[in-house]
Amino acid sequence: MVKDFKNFDAIIIGAGQGGTPLATTLAKAGWQVALVERNHVGGTCINYGCTPTKTMIASARIAYLIKQAENYGINLTLKSIDLSKIVQRKQEIVDSFRDGSKNQLLSTSGLSFIEGEASFIGKKEIVVSLQNQEKKYLKAEKIIINTGTSPAIPEIDGLANVKYLDSTAIMELTSIPEHLLIIGGGYVGLEFGQMFNRFGSKVTIIQRNSQLLPNEDKDISQEISSILQKEGLSIHLETEVIKVNSSEKKKISLILKEKKKEKIVEGTHLLVATGRIPNTSALDLNATGIKTAKDGSIPVNISLETIVPGIFAIGDVNGGPKFTHISYDDFRIITNNILHKKNTHTTGRLLPYVVFIDPQLGRIGLTEKKAKDLGYDYQVAKMPMSWVARAIETGETAGLMKVLVDSSSKQILGAAILGIEGGEIMAILQVAMMGKLPYTELRDAIFAHPSISEALNNLFEMLED
Repeated sequence: MVKDFKNFDAIIIGAGQGGTPLATTLAKAGWQVALVERNHVGGTCINYGCTPTKTMIASARIAYLIKQAENYGINLTLKSIDLSKIVQRKQEIVDSFRDGSKNQLLSTSGLSFIEGEASFIGKKEIVVSLQNQEKKYLKAEKIIINTGTSPAIPEIDGLANVKYLDSTAIMELTSIPEHLLIIGGGYVGLEFGQMFNRFGSKVTIIQRNSQLLPNEDKDISQEISSILQKEGLSIHLETEVIKVNSSEKKKISLILKEKKKEKIVEGTHLLVATGRIPNTSALDLNATGIKTAKDGSIPVNISLETIVPGIFAIGDVNGGPKFTHISYDDFRIITNNILHKKNTHTTGRLLPYVVFIDPQLGRIGLTEKKAKDLGYDYQVAKMPMSWVARAIETGETAGLMKVLVDSSSKQILGAAILGIEGGEIMAILQVAMMGKLPYTELRDAIFAHPSISEALNNLFEMLED
């Protein structure tokens, strides 16, 4: 059969937070662009990640504040939580964001939006299996892969035989679990764990590592663990799930190995939150000569180009940091390089992120562990949020501030702000790092009183000048 190929200047596979703006930007510059999406416009962020989770976390915080109202002299009673309405609100916001992005794509001249599954049949040749079973054949000299990731499911004896939840399915529940078991103590597990605890579930987190959030410094992890335990979550560290069973009472039981001892925990629901894997299996990359890394990600150079010239991978699928803002920065790098002929790359870019537990953990730059591994001569300043006037006034004193500073240059190396509006305070430090300001500029700056940011004066005062 003779294949009838349609030629484009660029083909983008995946309408995520990098692929969508890239498609519209190239099309507006006069390129003929094909954007292929097998599911929903917006990628993980809008559909399964940032938007829906943070919407539901907002509802959980309202429930928490009502329970705390008496501490503020307000007499309120939390009568009930309607999870179905929370899910409905979440879905309305997701649909609004998704539809807005899709409408923009459809109205962009020079952009062909194709709904279907893309796979390679040559280095620069794509076949798209449409939803009506038809196929389209596409060609382009520039191909950008933006297919994202999906929840990783570990191989645990018996797991396949029970009805477990992943990070997508749990947001479709319409009744609150009596007892939610969570395998995994990373960002996803902690956000959902605290959320459902505040909705009224008993929550048990099983973490195989010796600390929650294993990429963070131990003191930060321990403080987070303390905060969650005070709220009522049960946390098992250095614990392996050996086997999963269904009990006679329609419950799920986990056989655990905790510090060499076996024990059993039983719950009504099970969330598997053990990371994410790149969506590369359907791409048939063998046709291009590209080999994926051990974790399934697509290796790229500092300009996000694969070993095949003209084929790029952006966002979560390339094995880099799995954050929406990194995917969007990847889009900017590709745009600068292929559209404006610049030499933009990923080297040295700062990585900010926020873990949306309550209080938030805002992180930028190096952890203390990383600074030590890299051989930096550094100073550390730490201050509990209970020393911050604004935090005391608002009754939000959980957490701490921690900064690392280069001893000779006085430059800020990294920070962890675990506290009220931790992400926003972290951003102040990020801007200072971008501008290469010595920490003394923030120590001596005039911040509005009373604000959280003015605590940076006292925090940096702890360092030796």
